[in-house]
Amino acid sequence: MGEFRMPSLGADMEAAVLSEWRVKPGDAVKRGDIIAELTADKGNIEVEVFEDGVVEKLVAEPGSKLPVGALLAVIRAAGQSAPPPAAPAAPPAPPPQPQPMPPSVAPSAPVPPPVAPPAPPPQPQPAPAEAHRVHASPLARKVAAELGIDLAIVAGTGPGGAIERADVERAAAQGAAQAPPAAPAPEPAPAPAQAAAVSGMRRALASAMARSNREIPHYYLQTRIDMCVALRWLKAANAARPIQQRLLPAVLLLKAVARALQETPDLNGYWHDDQLERRDAIHIGFTIASRQAGLITPAIHDVPGKSLDEIMAALHDLIPRTRAGRLRSSELSDGTITVTDLGDLGGDAFFGVIYPPQVALVGFGRITEQAWAHDGMLSVRPVLTATLAADHRATDGRTGGQFLGALNRLLQKPEAL
Repeated sequence: MGEFRMPSLGADMEAAVLSEWRVKPGDAVKRGDIIAELTADKGNIEVEVFEDGVVEKLVAEPGSKLPVGALLAVIRAAGQSAPPPAAPAAPPAPPPQPQPMPPSVAPSAPVPPPVAPPAPPPQPQPAPAEAHRVHASPLARKVAAELGIDLAIVAGTGPGGAIERADVERAAAQGAAQAPPAAPAPEPAPAPAQAAAVSGMRRALASAMARSNREIPHYYLQTRIDMCVALRWLKAANAARPIQQRLLPAVLLLKAVARALQETPDLNGYWHDDQLERRDAIHIGFTIASRQAGLITPAIHDVPGKSLDEIMAALHDLIPRTRAGRLRSSELSDGTITVTDLGDLGGDAFFGVIYPPQVALVGFGRITEQAWAHDGMLSVRPVLTATLAADHRATDGRTGGQFLGALNRLLQKPEAL
């Protein structure tokens, strides 16, 4: 039997609410199947199973808030026989029958009739508001308390009519919160539902980043990369493509980062138990701004083995799902390094904070025209500033410098990526 437990969805998540099961006992599942859905600050997360088998038992109930590592289900491995049914319990022995009193010991005097006990005092009837307990998830109750929402007037859309966080936020956005009649009407707060959703994610991110700054000894390196060759090649490649299939500069950057990591594998992995755990697979967490949950870094899996077109397709799939809050658990837990690309935003350089337990983060600023000296000649070229934040416990500046050097070299030959 295999125990299926609540997955860790990053250093900024300690618990989540089980929204629903997608399977039932007896269902056959295979690796990669979606078997449950969680609700967390990052949105609705689809949970995958990582082995073939048969669902033996569902342990957790929908609507319950569970910490990371909590037992969710029991899955019987493929080919493993089902456990024998438990032997039926022996029926309980009948209670002893009362024996009639022998005549010789019967009482000579008549027995007085039993006195009825005094009637208990009438119990107070519960108030109508307490007669029915509102069925709501713990997260929905917490959000309702923060927003001042009366759960009794919120319509639930979860399993069995349970009230979920989205129901509370919808009620808040529609002005469902009513002040008590005797109290003066409070001043309207701007966009309460959106503020609550963002604050939860911001608190989680703040906790993870504070721990990162507190526990990880960062070192930072920076280099400037001439993007003239890469952009010229990209323009020519896109000219022969339909608009829907054109490549973005981020695709070249992601592929170059993956190839450079193959030359400097110490930057691809985790720091656990005071030692570096390298990872052979390179899953790049790409930072995406979610409208409701702040910054999220879902992973693009096996980037070195993907073509540029496959990386572009992965971005087209991942970005809208992230912003809609529809991610898979593996996309939130498998990242071995993080890449932040500011694109055409206002920052020329980005110095990031490592996302634990990873040991490195790569930042790209916007591409700007800058003076560039080459072969004794001065010209204006498109220049990209690349930065590396790395964990000094795992590597040092020499490894970081090798990585940035490889990154620069690879981007000068985009046709080989």
